[in-house]
Amino acid sequence: MNEVISLAAETGLEVIDIRNDASFAARTTHKRNSTALFEGMQRIARAFVDRPETILQELVDVAVQLCSADSAGISLEKENGTDRDFYHWVATAGQYSGFLNAVLPRYPSACGVCLERGRPQMFRVGQRFFDLMGIEAPLVTDGILLPWQAEEARGTIFIMAHGRTEAFDLEDCRLMEVLADFASMGIRQRHQQELLLVKTNAEAAASMANELAHKINNPLQSLTNVFYLAAEGQNGEEAKAVGRQALEDLQRLSALVKELLALPRRNCSK
Repeated sequence: MNEVISLAAETGLEVIDIRNDASFAARTTHKRNSTALFEGMQRIARAFVDRPETILQELVDVAVQLCSADSAGISLEKENGTDRDFYHWVATAGQYSGFLNAVLPRYPSACGVCLERGRPQMFRVGQRFFDLMGIEAPLVTDGILLPWQAEEARGTIFIMAHGRTEAFDLEDCRLMEVLADFASMGIRQRHQQELLLVKTNAEAAASMANELAHKINNPLQSLTNVFYLAAEGQNGEEAKAVGRQALEDLQRLSALVKELLALPRRNCSK
């Protein structure tokens, strides 16, 4: 805790490991819109199939919508980045949308702390940080920051509130873990497409995207059925059962994404 206090006083950043923070675990769980959750996942799946170049933007847009966040973003460590120019914001949404393609230093950085710890973090950003960066932006009064990695590339995905102090809960964290897996797959897919376009042609890239879509289809179909039941207005114990099933299906989807990420890179030299 002293380390957190010291970091906040020095840099304006407060970064706390969610798994070690009892107060975060005790937060009241917010009411969820099951239909919106399904529609958000469907948007992401369609982006993978039809518009893979937009997948990162779709992820942050969906994160804002489903977690009721004020802003969201995805950072990527720059290849051969310097201490001054290290974290590239490759997607942004909400009030921070104007910071698309911003590049931040290696230190001070909540992203760096998150990647070092390798686990979801709760974070806040005070005025001290923005003074150090020489920028104007809304303060971050509550946020969740998660690491992702795709082969050699790595970065973070995050959601933020700019006024509310307990805007997010453990369910938001679980959902963001799923989106972090999608961010990893999105970065990897983009890299593979770039290689395929160089080595072969657009037809090969499209074939890869189609293959990916088929692998995602089964868990999405299960999600469709679950959220249909939720949308019908189940109550009491039935609602809890639907919620549990929804979480299980989301975890299946997340596991599938991890399985895809574990596959060896295609040999594009053929």
